[in-house]
Amino acid sequence: MKYKIAFVCVHNSCRSQMAEAFAKKLASDIFNVYSAGTEKYHEVKPKAVKVMEEIGIDMKEHKPKLLSDIPDNLDILITMGCNVLCPFVSNRYSEDWGLDDPSGGSIEDFRNTRGIIKEKMDKFIQDFKNGKIKL
Repeated sequence: MKYKIAFVCVHNSCRSQMAEAFAKKLASDIFNVYSAGTEKYHEVKPKAVKVMEEIGIDMKEHKPKLLSDIPDNLDILITMGCNVLCPFVSNRYSEDWGLDDPSGGSIEDFRNTRGIIKEKMDKFIQDFKNGKIKL
């Protein structure tokens, strides 16, 4: 059985897209992976695509999605840091990673965010596999 996991931020143009890409690469055997935003946006940030490409993950075909584009009743919801308001999406487990949005920043800001997401993803997957995360 695969668990439904979604990564959510405001525009689904950077942080949640990188998290989705990492989860698909590292844990597609245990998760059906989704990402979405709370507000409509026209593209995935080119710097996000570039920094993921630097480590061999292709996000060129990724498009921003809204909450209405992903399944209801998720097993796991991870918000990236929602500024004022985090959305409610039905789930069995949730956590907020509290990440600053690198949008508008330098390529190095995007690389730093990528590194933090990778660390958090590795820990999350390990904790999930070790039964530390209870659904």
